[in-house]
Amino acid sequence: MKKFAKILALALALILCLGIFAACGKKDDNKLVMATNASFPPYEYVENGEYAGIDVEIAGLIAQKLGMELEIQDVEFGSIIGGVQSGKFDMGMAGLTVTEERKESVNFTTSYATGIQSVIVLEDSEYTSYEDFYTGYDAEGNPEDVIEGVMIGVQQDTTGDIYASSDPAEWGFGSDNVVRYKTGNDAVQALLSGKVTAVIIDNEPAKSYVAANEGLKILEGSYTDEQYAICVSKENDELLEKINNALAELTEEGKVQEIIDKYIK
Repeated sequence: MKKFAKILALALALILCLGIFAACGKKDDNKLVMATNASFPPYEYVENGEYAGIDVEIAGLIAQKLGMELEIQDVEFGSIIGGVQSGKFDMGMAGLTVTEERKESVNFTTSYATGIQSVIVLEDSEYTSYEDFYTGYDAEGNPEDVIEGVMIGVQQDTTGDIYASSDPAEWGFGSDNVVRYKTGNDAVQALLSGKVTAVIIDNEPAKSYVAANEGLKILEGSYTDEQYAICVSKENDELLEKINNALAELTEEGKVQEIIDKYIK
């Protein structure tokens, strides 16, 4: 009898442990987990210990529309797509540009903002346009090669990285002439210390970095234009539809533009 009681107690303990583990692993359906990289002002950044920015505020309103609690996780930019793809995060929102390559891994919502890739240089730079970084142009007007010594700083895994790393014939600078940094700020500090010739990054963060660091300027004209959207797992069409509906309502109500205008003057 004692042996039976002991076995029963062990079995009950095992069931209890399994229940606890299951509860710990179960996702909270009332939480909307957003992955971002909070070093991309004015879209996402940390101020007084709190997340702030365009994406943060829009995500908060989307969560309200869905009757969910927003949870923000600050991660490396390069891990956002993979984390959303695997289901670790519900969505990614970090000034994400829609590209064909990214669409192979995740789905994107409708665009909520337009981004511009800009070029930052030192104020006394000899270069007046990114076209000056090339040795010359072929008969079709495409760059032939990059001037020796020109190095471009970018935030790794961003579209600035992708565009800049392409061949000169595609208006890139070649991978060997690109230096990748974990954050845009790291790239800007490398520019200030003379490690790179220029930094290619989205225009709004570029303006923030130039305002915060003396001796920098943004070259006239855009390097390229792009559309920002929210990424969602290809396995979660229901969430994609809900977010798109919420975005449509917020856009119609003027809330999205109101938030953008609050940060971008």
